[in-house]
Amino acid sequence: MAATATTPNLDRLLGIMARLRDPQRGCEWDCAQTFATIAPYTIEEAYEVDDAIARGDMAALKEELGDLLLQVVFHARMAEELGLFSFEDVAAAISDKMEARHPHVFGNESDEGQSREDRWESAKAAERASKGAQSAMDGVALALPALMRAEKLQKRAGRQGFDWPDAEGATDKIFEEVQELREASSEAERTEEAGDLLFAVVNVVRKYGVAPEEALRAANAKFERRFRGMEARAQGKFASIPLDQQEALWQAVKLSER
Repeated sequence: MAATATTPNLDRLLGIMARLRDPQRGCEWDCAQTFATIAPYTIEEAYEVDDAIARGDMAALKEELGDLLLQVVFHARMAEELGLFSFEDVAAAISDKMEARHPHVFGNESDEGQSREDRWESAKAAERASKGAQSAMDGVALALPALMRAEKLQKRAGRQGFDWPDAEGATDKIFEEVQELREASSEAERTEEAGDLLFAVVNVVRKYGVAPEEALRAANAKFERRFRGMEARAQGKFASIPLDQQEALWQAVKLSER
């Protein structure tokens, strides 16, 4: 399908948002919102886009991308009202960034001998430096899911040479953290050591070239599927049967998946 011009519909969407935010003629709820109150919806819509992709539902993906675009328009409108920037500025900024990050496509530079990830990270590092970054840790968003943020922090550290040379050292660290969790004597210590353990596990998974967020998401889906299978086999009586029988159901469901 050939690409078509979308400017009229985009202009329409921008106009709708301007009307919704109009103090005299707009929507009371929309007018009352701020960057902070809208941010949770923005995150939620991004996850709903991801969910539609995971389900292979292209009709839902179209709808969810629209919902996500609305979030961008909403934030840009609030910024314009404050005299900070407009939607056009947002589009211009990302266009400039994408061209700068792809000099092998839009410029005269060659990417020979450099991986896509290295090229991308080099460009991002240069951008952070131009913004006054003082640390390799700068710019890793606090709002990221903790698992994903741990991976990003570890990768940043690794590019500075602070990393295990292989998975063996990272694996040994897990056993060390498990022991420290066992020995923790207070709730505060247990919380700290539990965090260290999870962080260490992310490191090992990363060493095997696996994205921790994707791996845990798949494990969640598998556990949920198998648990539902146990419930179905127990015919509504799962919670009342002994643990050994529950375990037997678990093994039966696992066997049926092979």
